[in-house]
Amino acid sequence: MQVLPEGGLREKEPMSRHTTFRAGGPADYFAEPHNADQLAEVICICREAGVPYAVIGNGSNLLVGDLGYRGVVISIGKAFGEITVEENRICAGAGALLASVARNALAAELAGFEFAAGIPGSVGGAVVMNAGAYGSEMKDVMVSATVLTRDGKVVKIPSGKLELGYRTSCIPKEGYVVLGAEFVLEKGNPAEIRERMEELAGKRREKQPLEYPSAGSTFKRPEGDFAGRLIEVAGLRGFRIGDAQVSEKHCGFVINRGEASSADLLNLCREVQKRVREHSGVQLELEVKLLGEFSED
Repeated sequence: MQVLPEGGLREKEPMSRHTTFRAGGPADYFAEPHNADQLAEVICICREAGVPYAVIGNGSNLLVGDLGYRGVVISIGKAFGEITVEENRICAGAGALLASVARNALAAELAGFEFAAGIPGSVGGAVVMNAGAYGSEMKDVMVSATVLTRDGKVVKIPSGKLELGYRTSCIPKEGYVVLGAEFVLEKGNPAEIRERMEELAGKRREKQPLEYPSAGSTFKRPEGDFAGRLIEVAGLRGFRIGDAQVSEKHCGFVINRGEASSADLLNLCREVQKRVREHSGVQLELEVKLLGEFSED
């Protein structure tokens, strides 16, 4: 793809390097555009050639199959990571990490983004899934998202038109690619903002298995309950297949203890769904997105 700078396209790129699960086979091609024009051109080339493509961010909510991806994986990374602050507004590129946005908010004495400081994802992915934690979500602070449409236009869409719900939005349905987002926060006391961030960071360290590769909360929260509780009462704390394991620290997390294959991780998730359904009648839904070809192991 001539449109990309040197090194911007790699063949047979292991996706284990680009997901927080640290698992996954090679993508046929791995593209890293540096700006919206290059991104649009890569997508256009893929469409005209009939080559499948997938756009990813930080890979923190993604499980790629062991057999990899037959097509082009397009990474929205550091080149899209610019963050600017003006008064009580923060504009962040899709590749900016949520932790970086939270630090910029703290530096500007802006409150309201503390909840996202420990979410291990980027702005783009967080907007797509309306990421949240500790009772707050992107929709609570986001006023608009800038997206690339199917026909290659860059448009700004008010958050109220993105159908933001629990871990969902209309973005995948509409074929949008998020380029950035704008957040409106409130002036706050920097000591209190820092204290809140440290409090939430402490809760994460205490309750979440941060020492192992994972994709965060593996299952969506079922209505009126918690996935972790249902998994625990089904007797699955510490249950494992190979190096894939239900965390003993927090049953809502599936972790990679070191050498788990994507098949191990997916088979574990399927077995958890089966046993929870048999025990409580609740069908847990994966929050983690699946991409590529999975082996039958």
